[in-house]
Amino acid sequence: MSRVSLRRTQLTDEVADHLRNRIMTGSLRPGEYIRLDDTASTLGCSVTPVREALVTLRGEGLVRSSPHRGFIVEPLNRGDIIDIFWIQAELSARLACHAVDNSELGVHLAEMQTIVDQLELAVDTGDDAQVLNREYAFHRQVNLAANSKKLAWFVFSASKYNPYDLYARDTEWGHEAVASHRRLIDYLRSGDTRAIREEIHTQFADARDRLVQRLESIGFWDNIDSDTAASSA
Repeated sequence: MSRVSLRRTQLTDEVADHLRNRIMTGSLRPGEYIRLDDTASTLGCSVTPVREALVTLRGEGLVRSSPHRGFIVEPLNRGDIIDIFWIQAELSARLACHAVDNSELGVHLAEMQTIVDQLELAVDTGDDAQVLNREYAFHRQVNLAANSKKLAWFVFSASKYNPYDLYARDTEWGHEAVASHRRLIDYLRSGDTRAIREEIHTQFADARDRLVQRLESIGFWDNIDSDTAASSA
């Protein structure tokens, strides 16, 4: 593959991440059209990676294509969000439990501890970019300790639906994430797989509830709830 096509693939992924995040946080509403030209102009790229990104999102069920009209955002209900975060919690918990059997777990735990210290500093100083960086680094370290590449790939694929930049701006979430990561390190060190599972499920449930609260606060489901109430009257 040429350097140009590699760059385009990377750009397509970046555009898909951007649009996926806007859909998940309600910046793009169900039924809204995504204009290729406007999106390309906003992101400073050509139409090609935008079109390819939207084809990717169509495959994920986040948008649908309409002949001669472009792409339309598909409905996203509360059940979808609950399912997305349940899948992430289940996969992440299983992956973390694998790390318990790693003979070099101590090395990974030391690195995790350093990362959490850096994450805490980033939260305290309001450095959103560093919060994202350190949060990613922590989960990557857990994945490395688990030494299960196939499962890690599934976790990574599911995590694309997490609007991490939304959480990075939330100081309360940041402090709770730091505390949760420290507890997880302790549970990994002691080999308590039950506590590991519970901690991870609690963490994802909190992230789920924050996202649902965000969507409710902007009236994301108002029309859907009104239609449901009218049809049941």
